[in-house]
Amino acid sequence: MMMSGLFRFGVWQNFFRAWRSGYSGNLEGEGFTLGGVYVIGAGKQGVLLEHREKEFGDKVSLPSVLEAAEKIKPQAS
Repeated sequence: MMMSGLFRFGVWQNFFRAWRSGYSGNLEGEGFTLGGVYVIGAGKQGVLLEHREKEFGDKVSLPSVLEAAEKIKPQAS
C-alpha cells in the first residue's frame, strides 16, 4: 500500500478514530505492513475466521472473533 495508503479517506478516518479514543502507540517500526486475525480450530477444523486488513486501521469485529472461538471443538486424543 505504501504511500497510496496515506491518501485513502478510510485510513484518515481510522487514524482520527484511534486518536479520539486515546490510542497512543510508540509509532516505531516499518508502518507499511498490514495485519490480520486468524481463528484456527483444532485438528481438521481448519480456519474458522480470517480477517485481513485492507487498509491501515481496519479492525476485526470482536463479536465475530468470539463467535468463531466458540466453534472450536477440543481435539479427541
